[in-house]
Amino acid sequence: MAPTIARVGQFRLFFFSREETRIHVHVAHPDGEAKFWLTPQVHLAVNVGLSLAQVRQAQSAVEAHLQEIQDAWLRHFGS
Repeated sequence: MAPTIARVGQFRLFFFSREETRIHVHVAHPDGEAKFWLTPQVHLAVNVGLSLAQVRQAQSAVEAHLQEIQDAWLRHFGS
């Protein structure tokens, strides 16, 4: 299961239900995908296929939806 948290332009923010426990979010785009750690601050963990400009846009989308992502994570996984 990969619940979608938000869509921002061509980006889809989501996480996988059965992945690692450290809070993070995946950002899919038609050109590729990135993964961002959310703590202690938002930072890139993995990038596959996205340009530097797209990674910056993806990170901005994550930062704009940070509280929404964290709330969805807690609802899905519990405290």
